[in-house]
Amino acid sequence: MKPGKTTIAVTAVIVAVGGFLMWRAASPGAGAADHVVDVTVPDLSAQASHGQKLFAENCAACHGENGGGTEQGPPLIHRIYEPNHHGDQAFLIAATQGARAHHWPFGNMPPVEGVTPRQIQDIVAYVREVQKANGIF
Repeated sequence: MKPGKTTIAVTAVIVAVGGFLMWRAASPGAGAADHVVDVTVPDLSAQASHGQKLFAENCAACHGENGGGTEQGPPLIHRIYEPNHHGDQAFLIAATQGARAHHWPFGNMPPVEGVTPRQIQDIVAYVREVQKANGIF
């Protein structure tokens, strides 16, 4: 007997959900407290060092010291934000235009007032160097 389109669609959904749940269970820090992570900060380049200061002034209130997350916002030092999933341009767009909630239950991110695209480049350089030091690249 040949399976119908509905059977194939239901099977595809079950496989996709199962795959996501397996990925999620294997993710570092999976569980109730995965929105706050321990972060190791490496020796930073000059650009990233400047970005660290800008991050502390503009981002840390929600994303935590060194991007480890808080009760107000997600960690940026997390595999969800690795460069092949959220490229550098995604950070620029989020900071200048805001972002809809889509990975975490914190609500929408408003635009960050007063931060320039050049400053965002430095912040991203900082985040990327810290991510790499923590095995996210």
